[in-house]
Amino acid sequence: MHLHNIIRILGILLLSFSSTVIPSIFIAYYYVEPDGCSYYLLTMAVIATIGLSLWLPCRTSRTNIRIRDGFLIVTFAWLLLSTIAALPFIFSPHNISWVDAVFEATSGLTATGSTILYELDSMPRSLLYYRQQLQFIGGMGIILLAVAILPALGTGGMQLFRAEVTGPSKDNKLVPKIAQYAKNIWQIYLSLTVFCALSYWSAGMEWFDAISYGFSTVSTGGFATHDASIGYFANNNITLISIFFMLLSSINFSLHFLAMARGGIRYYWHDIECRYYLSMIIIAIIVVSAALYIANITDNLPQTLLEAAFAVTAFATTTGLAISDINSWPLFLSFFLLALGIIGGCGGSTSGGIKVIRAILLCKHAARELKRLLHPHAYYDITIKQRAIPTRTMDAIAGFIILYIMLFAIITLSLLLTGVDFASAFAATAATISNIGPGLGSVVQNFSELSDAAKIILSGAMILGRLEIFTALVLLFALQEPK
Repeated sequence: MHLHNIIRILGILLLSFSSTVIPSIFIAYYYVEPDGCSYYLLTMAVIATIGLSLWLPCRTSRTNIRIRDGFLIVTFAWLLLSTIAALPFIFSPHNISWVDAVFEATSGLTATGSTILYELDSMPRSLLYYRQQLQFIGGMGIILLAVAILPALGTGGMQLFRAEVTGPSKDNKLVPKIAQYAKNIWQIYLSLTVFCALSYWSAGMEWFDAISYGFSTVSTGGFATHDASIGYFANNNITLISIFFMLLSSINFSLHFLAMARGGIRYYWHDIECRYYLSMIIIAIIVVSAALYIANITDNLPQTLLEAAFAVTAFATTTGLAISDINSWPLFLSFFLLALGIIGGCGGSTSGGIKVIRAILLCKHAARELKRLLHPHAYYDITIKQRAIPTRTMDAIAGFIILYIMLFAIITLSLLLTGVDFASAFAATAATISNIGPGLGSVVQNFSELSDAAKIILSGAMILGRLEIFTALVLLFALQEPK
């Protein structure tokens, strides 16, 4: 383990992160917010000081990053930045406790969207912008951004990439030139954000809201600048724009790259994960629309279809934006939407959940085992596009699902110990470990009623979900193994 090099890189990340406070300073000045600039300047100074204290003693350390180091850097970067990012909430004059501030910052950076804040319409715009920006930074991955723009990270970009972007979704053809790949992905991410913000503005949002919701939509984070979320605008054009960009952001960004580089949308339909994902969403919209219509929630069929399409897309993409109160819907629909969020979007996107590609391969694995019961001596491959999936990949998926279920149970039981009712504990666990955002019951819109212990547990769940479990847990084994 190259400790000095690890500390140097963490210092660089903190120094870089300190500059992200600058836009909030200008916004506080522009809107003439009392004491606004002062606590952002204090935040910037504290983060920069900590970053310098880590970087200066180790600035001459230049060694290659190994796999073990990569997992350590990624895990500690997320833990450290989630804590440091809480400072503007703590320093603000809104009496936000340390635990609440860390919860909010973690939710932002992991693009989860769960919140403890309320009365958003009356909050300072600089603080609202700051939390929206956290989602933008974390949405595509802090380390992926660092690999793209920080040559000081040296030759270990691949190890950091492997540590943060786990799972079977990576396009191996794009990985060899990892820095260029990271730049391409971030260019697509930034372009989608700009187009989304411009679309919102053209549909009637003012610039501040358009940029803010551009951040939360493309990052699939779901933070809002109004208590009523997207429903505040009561504008069907804005709703349709939101659905469109949530869908785009939940599809593998490698497909966007291929479609733009080689010209053609056929790559989306030829990709089995994207095809299954879009089919799942269409079927879910039909189911939710039918259930709403039968339950007489609304007698306006076009509006029913729109509300169903928005709710399904918001949960399936793990964005969590809202235009209506799903607590007033039949209980079946609430759990149905939560199940969509647990599955999540496509691998290689900004969405959370277990990912559609894992669900597809898991179903194929189950089908193979059923065939084996009928034909014990036959050999069946699990294939995607006539290509056999390696046993190691299937083992990794099985391991991920087992760990996911175990952690889901442990987190739910831990929340029950803090006094949360079962439905809310189950929903809160699903909402955080799958990075969905809103839950059910007492956490359908806000998590402020939970105890500090519950908020700390859920903050950890958000980071576990964002790192897809393996990255955080493998560190425990890596630290125990001999060199």
